Amino acid sequence: MAQKYAFVERECVACGTCVKACPRSAMTVYKGVRAGCDAFICAGCGTCAKACPAAVIQMISKGGDE
Repeated sequence: MAQKYAFVERECVACGTCVKACPRSAMTVYKGVRAGCDAFICAGCGTCAKACPAAVIQMISKGGDE
């Protein structure tokens, strides 16, 4: 199984819930507009995706394979 990281869709409302939920501090809200993930820090646990009230975070394979 390939390692995964969080991918945030455009519909993000920048609420910051994912930032608070991430145990590795991989999530950041950019310019108050949209959250993003540092794929090098992300452990792929999916905590941010589960916490997102807008359900706009997907876990994507780091190697490009789903």
